[in-house]
Amino acid sequence: MRHRKHSNSLGVKKEHREALLANLSTALIQHGRIKTTLKKAKALRPFVEKVITLAKKGSLHDRRIAISRVRDVDAVHDLFDDKVEQFKDRNGGYTRIYKLGTRRGDAAEMALIELIDADDEGYGKKSKAKAKKAEKPAAEEEAPVAEAEAEAPAEEAPEAEESKQEEEAK
Repeated sequence: MRHRKHSNSLGVKKEHREALLANLSTALIQHGRIKTTLKKAKALRPFVEKVITLAKKGSLHDRRIAISRVRDVDAVHDLFDDKVEQFKDRNGGYTRIYKLGTRRGDAAEMALIELIDADDEGYGKKSKAKAKKAEKPAAEEEAPVAEAEAEAPAEEAPEAEESKQEEEAK
């Protein structure tokens, strides 16, 4: 059965697609970001992320597998020796795709694919919006507590005045 075996064929044969992804990944590794069509960017993302995972492992065998896939020894050495340090603490998600609109000549959807920096925290999570809604009732509950705290210093004030009077009497 060939269930879940679909990949972006990009309208070309296997050899052409492998060469195309190898060239795109070389450009992405060397430049950090490239502008291409959205389909190619979406096909490139899993290809490059698997190569970066090989670089994180860093063995000689993984380096040779990466060279066979990327087909550019200099780009693989650059990835394995220099750029892999920024991905050590990330568990996947090494690339980001931005949609740019359509190309003027043929109206193809364009995209910018880039390698994510080490200090990038990513997008805000949607669960925070739910947390804000949950905080609003909590804020209303805190308001009576704040009023009670405001009343407490007022009660302490007469005690403070009494203690001052006792000190003066001594």
